[in-house]
Amino acid sequence: MHIDTGDTAWLLVSSAFVLLMTPGLALFYGGMVRRKNVLSTFMYVHFALALITVQWVVVGYSLAFGDSVGAFGFIGDLKYFFTGSIATEARGTVPHLAFMAFQMKFAIITPALIAGAFVERMRFSAYVFFALMWTTFVYDPVAHWTWAEGGWLYKLGVLDFAGGTVVHLTAGVSALVCALVLGPRVGFPKERPLPHNLTMTVTGAGLLWFGWFGFNAGSALGAGNLAGLAFATTHISAAMAALSWVMVEWMHRGRPTILGFVSGLVAGLVAITPAAGYVGPPAALMIGFISGIVCYGGVLLKERFHYDDSLDAFGIHGVGGILGALLTGVFAQKIFNEAGNDGLLSGRPVQLWYQLIGVLAAGAYSGVLTYLLLKLTDKVIPGGLRVGRDEEREGLDATEHGEQGYVM
Repeated sequence: MHIDTGDTAWLLVSSAFVLLMTPGLALFYGGMVRRKNVLSTFMYVHFALALITVQWVVVGYSLAFGDSVGAFGFIGDLKYFFTGSIATEARGTVPHLAFMAFQMKFAIITPALIAGAFVERMRFSAYVFFALMWTTFVYDPVAHWTWAEGGWLYKLGVLDFAGGTVVHLTAGVSALVCALVLGPRVGFPKERPLPHNLTMTVTGAGLLWFGWFGFNAGSALGAGNLAGLAFATTHISAAMAALSWVMVEWMHRGRPTILGFVSGLVAGLVAITPAAGYVGPPAALMIGFISGIVCYGGVLLKERFHYDDSLDAFGIHGVGGILGALLTGVFAQKIFNEAGNDGLLSGRPVQLWYQLIGVLAAGAYSGVLTYLLLKLTDKVIPGGLRVGRDEEREGLDATEHGEQGYVM
């Protein structure tokens, strides 16, 4: 067993960075809801830290990264049930247990992202059941398809460096389905709930930006040139997307906003995620520029079609994940990463076709399974998916948790 201490140190630090993204997401989401729902929003996100950790150790890691069951490459076996014997093994140049823990952080934040679509109205018990089922039957299989050596999208040649398809596309599409199935908040669209604390949201966005370096650069699984490339392209795309979002918002609404700025930088982070280790800085600028504009348009879709994606989980993560996966097929260059492939602009248009297959497969699977799991949750959880109208008007902090975020 050969362990490189530098690679291991970088992976452990990256894992801590990615873990910090989940509390950062709680702040990002929590500031955008009404004061009476800030703690319930925090609870959606933070509870995933514990719930999905246990799921991942018991069965999730094995389903995602175990040997493929059958030839198709749909799901992993139970080779790593309760982590198996990985505590004494290496994976490449790092301890296998460190790799498992790193991937755990990705699994944790993904169902938490979905919560942005249904904050202020989903029953907490329903969320717990749904998040557990969704991670097991949606996240784990798609992760296996894309990242396990026996996975069918991996064998096809679909590129996803750090989770554009596995994390953001699946979460974003599932968020849209959740918003449609649960229906809008009471009073929507006549009542447009305003963020109660944008300073909290901006602080959360800063933590997300910081943690995303572990998310993307950590996916190099080593402290070398590839990690440096992913680190740089991640930052460049986020900065460019923040600028392009503010630019188009300024032109469209007549003024720039800090909420637009942080929404743009998150859009740029989402879009660069699948491409971070396959493209250079000029391509990162283009991906960031395009994603800021397109995701701004994605957020406007809910005004056009009147669905209540409360915190724009689909508009940013769904649209950004789809866009990033496709742009990876346009800008990828094998010169940056021998494990990748050239894309459309490097004379290999078939890569864009592979990326489209990945988008359609993961999107359709996530959407259908999410719908079925929501219907199941509504049947098995006492009271169903949604709190009652009176509970919603009072606020979920009080009715679901018996707490107050602020004592005025």
